[in-house]
Amino acid sequence: MSSELKSTTVDKVHKELLGQVSDTYQKTEGFPTWDILKAAAFGIKRVWDKVFMIDYLQDVDNLTGADLERFVYQRKGLKRKDATHAVGFVKIVIGAGIVSIGDVFSTSGGVEFIATEDKAVKVGDKVAVQAINAGGIGNVAADTIIEMPVTIQGIAKITNDAPTVDGYDAEDDDSLRDRYYEALREPATSGNVAHYRRWAREVEGVGDCKVYPLWQGDNTVQVVIVDDNGIVPNVETVKRCQDYIDPDSAGTGLGEAPIGAYCTVTAAAGLNIDVIATIILDNTVQADIIKANVEIAIKKYLASVALNTEYVSTAKIGNIIIGTEGVSDYYGLQVNGSTDRVPVPDKNVAVLRGVTLNV
Repeated sequence: MSSELKSTTVDKVHKELLGQVSDTYQKTEGFPTWDILKAAAFGIKRVWDKVFMIDYLQDVDNLTGADLERFVYQRKGLKRKDATHAVGFVKIVIGAGIVSIGDVFSTSGGVEFIATEDKAVKVGDKVAVQAINAGGIGNVAADTIIEMPVTIQGIAKITNDAPTVDGYDAEDDDSLRDRYYEALREPATSGNVAHYRRWAREVEGVGDCKVYPLWQGDNTVQVVIVDDNGIVPNVETVKRCQDYIDPDSAGTGLGEAPIGAYCTVTAAAGLNIDVIATIILDNTVQADIIKANVEIAIKKYLASVALNTEYVSTAKIGNIIIGTEGVSDYYGLQVNGSTDRVPVPDKNVAVLRGVTLNV
């Protein structure tokens, strides 16, 4: 129906209307019948377009943005997960003074953080900070927050001796749509497995999970999670998920889990993956760019199977390498020192540690 409606034009509508009129009437251009039906065709086409849009918007696969959010919320009560602000600590390297809530620190690249506490500080003290802008952009490496856009009296030098964490981008359309389909296929009710999956995946920063009923006896549930990037989540994400489902694993019903259900949320264990191969270039792309693209693609593959596979496929990694622009061929591929597929134990997630591509 949709394709038929979409392809309809005013001329097609006009022609169809003329076809319904007896040939005893003059129906050529310039005569009243032709003119009147032409005018009617414009109005019918507008109605036709509205019918098409109604039909089109009933298919969740056609929806994006606010339209998708409205559709899944009205039908399943699902909401898009918001972006989160990365958090961490800034350490005083030289100087002493007073840091106030709202004081700004920055990386040399312009990623800004604000202090979230008032504190008198000296050398070696740390101040809690939060990224001004939400999302993954706030996750910066150690020793990169080194600037103070506005001078703080008495403090000459600062740094962050650990990476900032817990910054996640807002949930994308594909993830929200996937949760909608999961809610349709596996109805969540009365604290069943699907219910725990739904609760966990509603939490900002949680990408996927696996539920283990009765893992330590009656009325116990374990939920093992990975983050939005399909890797081991940080402790803040685990705590946020734990507090949402069952605070302190107390079974008191103060979270989403029912009274008497003791739920423990844990991070998936990381299984490091190292890839090594020799590649033959076609001399269209630089080797360092090829390596970066291979790393991105392998991470995407591993994220797509996180908690849902028993092994890492060496063959698929080989396909990624040969399918990367600039690679003519490859040989000697090994994953974790083996040419065979790499087993992933239960409750583990494969995490890419390194890629070595010899040329």
